Order: sequence, then C-alpha cells, then structure tokens
Amino acid sequence: MKPQLKLFLLFLLFNFGGLALGSYLQGSIADNEWYAGLNRAPWTPPGWVFGAAWFVIMLAYSYYLSQLSVTINHRFISLLYAVSWILNVAWSPLFFRFHAMQFALLVLGLLFASILTFFLFFGRRMGELSFLLLPYLVWLGIAFSLNWFVIFNN
Repeated sequence: MKPQLKLFLLFLLFNFGGLALGSYLQGSIADNEWYAGLNRAPWTPPGWVFGAAWFVIMLAYSYYLSQLSVTINHRFISLLYAVSWILNVAWSPLFFRFHAMQFALLVLGLLFASILTFFLFFGRRMGELSFLLLPYLVWLGIAFSLNWFVIFNN
C-alpha cells in the first residue's frame, strides 16, 4: 500500500473519530432543551447540512494532510494537526453541553487560525492542493457567525 493511501486512511480515522468523539461528548442535540430555546441566526442551516458538510470537509482535509505529510517532513505539521484536532473535538461539548458560548467562540477562532496556518504556511509548497482547505475555512466562518449570533442575541 502506498504511503499516501495509508496516511489518507489514518487521517480519515482520526478526523472522523474526532468528530464522533466531539459528538459523543456534546450529548444529544435532539434532547437539548437549552439549544432548542436559543435564538438562532436566520441563516442557521437545517441539521442534515452539518453532517454533509463535515463529511466533505473531513474527506478533503484528510486527503490534504496525507499529501502534505508525504511532501513535507516537518514536526510543525504534527503539532499543528494535534492542536487543530483538539480544538475541533472541544467545540461541541463546550457549546452544547457546558453552554460556554464565549469560550466556544474562542475555540472556533483558534481552530480557524490553525487551519489558515496550514493554508498560509504550506500553501506555496502544496500549490492547488491547499484549496482543499477552503471548505473547512468557509464552514468555520459560518460556524463562527452562528456562534457569534447566539452570544449576542440571547
């Protein structure tokens, strides 16, 4: 098996595992009376969009990371990935379970900065593959706006 394929499968496992862990730690949104009572932004997408968006984002992100890891051998990649993974897992329970909306917004901002760092720091070497990070960055921008709206309209 090629190293890129092994890495792609490994990143898929870690990334989707991170989403599953974050979802588990957040608890059920369907039974979350606090969330149901929030004044949410008018542009909040329907629930199914979140799953579809994260599926596409994690596929693209995993492929990008597998190519990046084969192209550039740099410890900073591992550190930046670990930080972004922890931030991604942390947001859901912070927001949905602990209702720490301001802290969750900070976590989103830091996650956005970490993914943007991949784009800016490795963009020249990775070329067009760096554009695989754009869906993640756009989605984080949307999530930031939704989180911001909830904080300032509740």
